[in-house]
Amino acid sequence: MSAPAADAPELPRAPAAPAPSEPAAESQRAVERVERFTDDDLHALCEATHAAIIDGGGFGWVNPPGHRALESYYRGVLLVPERALFLARLNGTVVGAAQLVRPPRNNEAQAFAATLMHSFVAPYARGHGLARLLTGHVEESARALGYQVLNLDVRETQAVALRLYESMGFVRWGVHPAYARVGGKTVRGYYYYKLLQVPARRRAEAADAAGEAGA
Repeated sequence: MSAPAADAPELPRAPAAPAPSEPAAESQRAVERVERFTDDDLHALCEATHAAIIDGGGFGWVNPPGHRALESYYRGVLLVPERALFLARLNGTVVGAAQLVRPPRNNEAQAFAATLMHSFVAPYARGHGLARLLTGHVEESARALGYQVLNLDVRETQAVALRLYESMGFVRWGVHPAYARVGGKTVRGYYYYKLLQVPARRRAEAADAAGEAGA
């Protein structure tokens, strides 16, 4: 009589297929002009400003002045008729700002030009295209108000901001050799302008040329 057949060895089981992961939620970006603050927005704006100053960009301050001083500063900005404050939001939270500064009424010779000032995005909110979105909103606001030129100036140490502005068609026209003192060192400042009231076709051509130059 033949011996009983040995049990066949069990094959190793294939690992279970991982459950399909849900796609990451896309970050929600927004820019708006603000004329009054909620408590939460003002707190978040001051936090973002504090972080941006420490990171070295966007302000005359080199050292953060403290939360109370920042609150007073921003409340004061809203009271100045020639200033418009724009807030950048990421997923609903204020993470950056910029100011559009219009010339005073007694400056008729330069009444055609506005200035972009104190533009920043907090370091913890970068990488989402907010700086470009914020700059674009300020530019469109100036254009809608009838301004023909938008001016700005930047420290030489703000390399990322310099690349952004040049990619958006701003033209460097001058250099200030003793623009600011940061960390005990004198740094240069670069001055830019952009013509606003030009045909859309020419704006597109200029943007394409700027993009090729920055590539």
